[in-house]
Amino acid sequence: MRVVKFNFNKISIERLKDSYQGVKINSKINLSDLKRLDKESEKDSLIQVDFTYALLYAPEVANIEIGGRIILITEKAKAKDIEEKWKTKKMTEEFRIFLFNIILKKANLKALELEEQVNLPLHIPLPTLKKPKKE
Repeated sequence: MRVVKFNFNKISIERLKDSYQGVKINSKINLSDLKRLDKESEKDSLIQVDFTYALLYAPEVANIEIGGRIILITEKAKAKDIEEKWKTKKMTEEFRIFLFNIILKKANLKALELEEQVNLPLHIPLPTLKKPKKE
């Protein structure tokens, strides 16, 4: 299985307060739709997944919401199985981890950019240099 297309279709950021004291940042991924797309191939199928990634700065400090669509290609049998499981809003752990890692990789980079633009604390600590301790 591999990613054929990934795009954002919604990017929203709102800073509600200027004080960040005691802020806690929670993240959430929501899959709103999953469906198989027709493809001109005997062995492969396309799967389209719509998602929302949200960062919630509590207590009511800021919100970031990023929505998008991923199109994956995989074997027809696997695609059919994924679509059947999705009818009951279930998926294999392997597929869920694969999908969430794609979303986290792309959405976290976009969120870091947005946080910098509106001067919010970063939700992921970046590496920093420190002066070495003298022995």
